[in-house]
Amino acid sequence: MAALQVQNLQSISSSHGRFRASLFPSSNFRAKSVYLPNKITIQDLILRQDGTATKEVPTHTTTGSEDKELVTKLLAIAETVADRANMHAIIGAQRNNWNHLLTNSINSVTLIGSLMAGISSLPVGEATPQLLPFKLASMLLFGTAIGMMVVVNKIQPSQLAEEQRKATWMWKQLERSIQDTLSLRNPTESDVKDAMNKVLSLEKAYPLPLLPGMLEKFPKKVEPSRWWPELRQRPEETHRRRTNGADTNGWSNELEEEMRGLLKVLKLKDEEEYVRVGKIVLSINRTLATAGPLFAGLALIGSGLIGSSALGPLPVLLAVAGGSLATVVNTLEHAGQVGMVFELLRNNAGFYRWLQEEIEFNLGEEDVGKRENGELFKLKLALQLGRSLSEFRDFVPYASPSCKDEDIKDSAGKLF
Repeated sequence: MAALQVQNLQSISSSHGRFRASLFPSSNFRAKSVYLPNKITIQDLILRQDGTATKEVPTHTTTGSEDKELVTKLLAIAETVADRANMHAIIGAQRNNWNHLLTNSINSVTLIGSLMAGISSLPVGEATPQLLPFKLASMLLFGTAIGMMVVVNKIQPSQLAEEQRKATWMWKQLERSIQDTLSLRNPTESDVKDAMNKVLSLEKAYPLPLLPGMLEKFPKKVEPSRWWPELRQRPEETHRRRTNGADTNGWSNELEEEMRGLLKVLKLKDEEEYVRVGKIVLSINRTLATAGPLFAGLALIGSGLIGSSALGPLPVLLAVAGGSLATVVNTLEHAGQVGMVFELLRNNAGFYRWLQEEIEFNLGEEDVGKRENGELFKLKLALQLGRSLSEFRDFVPYASPSCKDEDIKDSAGKLF
C-alpha cells in the first residue's frame, strides 16, 4: 500500500504562497493517511484522464464557453453597477452639502444686507455722506442674494440629494439582483438583456449631470417616478417552470381575487394619495421659490431709496423687512427641504406604480405556467407592503365589480 500523508501539503504550501490560505493546516488539525490500492498506477491515471477528456470535451465545450461568456458579461455589468452606486452616493453627499452651505450663505447675506441698510439710515448730523458705503454695501448684498436664490431655487439641492440617495439604493439593489442570479443558477441571454435594460432605465430616471438632463423640479404635471423597464415575459424561465410539473404554478382563483383587489387599492389609495400630496407640496415649493427673490428684490429697492427725504423711513422699513422675510422664506424652503419631500412623495408613488405593473403583468398572462410562482409572488408583495400573508384576504371584497371607490378606506402599504 502506498501511503500519502496529508502533512506533506505543508511543504507544498510553503513553496507555493498562493496555496497557503487554503492548504496550511490549523493547530488542531490531525493528520490522517489516505491509502490507494497498489493496482492503480500512474499510467492508469493518465489513461483514465485522457479517456475522460476525449469523452467529455466534445459534448460540453460549446455550452461551457457560452456560460462563461454570459457570466463574464453579467460580471462586467455588475462591476459597472457597483461603480454607479458609488458615484451616486458621492454626488448625493456633495449635493446635500450644497443645500446646507447655500442655505446658510444666502441667509447670512440677506441678514447682513438688512443690517447695513439699517446702519446707513442712522441720523448722524452732517456725517450722513459717510454712511453712503453702508447703503451701497447693502444694495450689493441684496443683489447677490437675489442671484443666489434664483439659481438655488432652480436646481433645488435638497431634491437633487434625494434623487441621488434613491439612485444609490436602486443601483445597489440591481447589483444584488445580478449577484443572486450568478449564485443561484447559470445565467441566460435574457438575464444579460434584462440587466442592460435596467441599467438604461436607471440612468434615464436618475441622471448624474446637472446640465443637460436634470430632472424638472417644477413639473406641470405630477407623475410617479419610473426607474424600471417595460416588463416582458422571459422564455427561458417559462420553459423551466413548465418542466417542473407544477400545473397551477402556485396560483389559485382565491389568489387571483386577492391580487385584483390589491391592485385596485394600490391604484385608488396608495398611488393617488402620494400624487395628491405631492401636488400640494409642489405648490408650496413653487410659492416659496417665487416669494424669496421677490422679498429680496423689495429689500434691494428699499435700500436704494434710503436717504430720500420725500419717502421718510419707508425705504429703511422696506429694506430691513424685505431682507428678513427673504431669510425666513429661504429657510423654510431649503432648510425645511421642501424639494426633498416632493421627490420622496414622487418616488413613493412610483414604487406603488411598479407594484401595480408587476401584478398586472402576472394577471394578464393567461397561461399560469408563464407567470411567476404565485406563492413566491405573494410573499414578495407582503414583504414590500409590510403586511402578513393572511391580511391579503382583506382585499378580496375590493375585487368585486360592485365595490365602489369610496368603499376603500385603508391603504395597501404599511411601511410608508
